[in-house]
Amino acid sequence: MQPPLLRYLRLRVGDGCEDVAAEVWLHVVRDLRGFRGDADDFRAWLFTVARNRAVDAVRAAAARPAVPTGDLASVLDARERTPSAETAALEAMSTRRALALVASLPPEQAEMVALRVIAGLDVERVAAIVGRSRGAVRVAVHRGLRALAQREPAGGTARATPGPEHAALAGSQPAGDGNEPRMEVI
Repeated sequence: MQPPLLRYLRLRVGDGCEDVAAEVWLHVVRDLRGFRGDADDFRAWLFTVARNRAVDAVRAAAARPAVPTGDLASVLDARERTPSAETAALEAMSTRRALALVASLPPEQAEMVALRVIAGLDVERVAAIVGRSRGAVRVAVHRGLRALAQREPAGGTARATPGPEHAALAGSQPAGDGNEPRMEVI
């Protein structure tokens, strides 16, 4: 659950996604006793909590902008312990490119695509989270994936593909009837 959660939060919050994810998990652990439902209900609840925490984080960042300062020596020491930039870039390139493509959509549409494709939620749960009808979610996700497929040049890193036989973005497959377009990372 953590990788799709981080991808969704990175789309909504940006660099502070790990902090927001930690808040989400604290909230989930705190309120887990009151939760009732199956695995799909848990996933929907988790992403509802994530959406609420993301909204809070964006509001807080706007109200209190942070100015990072750091010790240059600690930054230089960290460089020596981390893998080369080339290695790190190659490992994360496809996922980052796909997330950047999704982020290029209008915010509401990007959120619905992220909840369907990245989080793997079914249309009904996405509709409940974003407060839209199931039909509006289906249309927005379909149009968003079609727009992404048109933006990505041939031979790129992501493409829209139909059918359940294809993996969704970064390996997460949404629940549904299998006829919705999905994002495949290549």
